Amino acid sequence: MGNGQEVQVGDLQELVFALTQDQWQPSEAKYRINIAYRGLSSDDYPLETGLARLQAEAAAGLEQHLLRNFKKYAHRNATPGDSLWNWLSVAQHHGLPTRLLDWTFSPYVALHFATSNPRGYGRPPGVVWCVDYVAAHELLPAGLRTHVEPLGHGLFTTEILTAAAESLEDFDEYRSDDGGGVPLFFEPPSLDDRIVNQSAVFSIMTDPEASLADWLAGHPELYRKVVFPAELKWAIRNHLDQANVTERVLFPGLDGLCRWLARYYGDRPEQVYPDAQISPTEPAEPEPAGSGDGQATRSRAQ
Repeated sequence: MGNGQEVQVGDLQELVFALTQDQWQPSEAKYRINIAYRGLSSDDYPLETGLARLQAEAAAGLEQHLLRNFKKYAHRNATPGDSLWNWLSVAQHHGLPTRLLDWTFSPYVALHFATSNPRGYGRPPGVVWCVDYVAAHELLPAGLRTHVEPLGHGLFTTEILTAAAESLEDFDEYRSDDGGGVPLFFEPPSLDDRIVNQSAVFSIMTDPEASLADWLAGHPELYRKVVFPAELKWAIRNHLDQANVTERVLFPGLDGLCRWLARYYGDRPEQVYPDAQISPTEPAEPEPAGSGDGQATRSRAQ
C-alpha cells in the first residue's frame, strides 16, 4: 500500500487498518493522525464542490452573487460575527453551493456517509479519500503558511483565515508558483451539535474554479483513495450501527432520529435492492460533516 495510490481492501479489518494506520503519511503524526477523510458511496464520484456542480465554468462570477444573497436573506443571527469565513461555513452547512468540500476527522463518520444510502448497496464500490492536511499545508504560499506554521501546519480556523484574508478577493491572491489555486483545510465554528458530532472539517481552494482532485493528482504522496467492494457495505453498516455511528448521533434532532429508524428497521438493503446502483442523475446520500441536505445532490465527503 504505497503513497498516493488507490488502495483496494477486501474485508472490514483490512479497511479499518488502511484508514487508521499512518505509515504512508509524509507528515509526522506527533499527537494524532493528520488525516481528513471523505466518504462516498461510489468510487466514481469526483471530489467536486457544490459550486462546481452548479456552474463549473462560471463559478467565479456566480460565487459572489450566491453569498451576497445568502447574507441578505439569512436570519441576522445565522452566523457568529460578520466574518466571511463564518458566513461561508454557515452557507455550506445549510446546503448553499460553495467552493467548500466537507471532510471529517473520523474514518467512521466517513464510512457512515459512504454507506448511509441503501440504494448504493449494489454494484458501485465505496470509497474513502484520505488527505494528509499537515503535509498539504507545508506547500502553501508564504502568506498563508506563516499563519499556520505556529500550529505545526495543522488546521486553520475561521479566525486565522480572517487574519490571512478578509475577502475572497484577498484569498484568491494566494497561488502556487505556477499561478494555480492551492488547497487548505480548516475547522468550521461549532454552529450546532451536528458539526461537532461529525468532527467536521472543510477544504477550500484559492480559486473557485480550481479542482482539488487535479491538485492532488500532482501531489500523489499526500493522499490515498481507499476503495472497498459493494458486497462489504452491509458489514460496514452493521459495524457502524453497533458502534453508535448513526443518523441519530450525527444529525441530532427529530429528522436524524427518523432517518435512523427508517433505515435501521427496514429490510436488509441487498434484499430490497439486489442490483442497486445510484445513477449519476439520482440524489446521492447527504453531504458529510457539516453540510445540509440541500446539497445532497451528486456527491459529495463527507
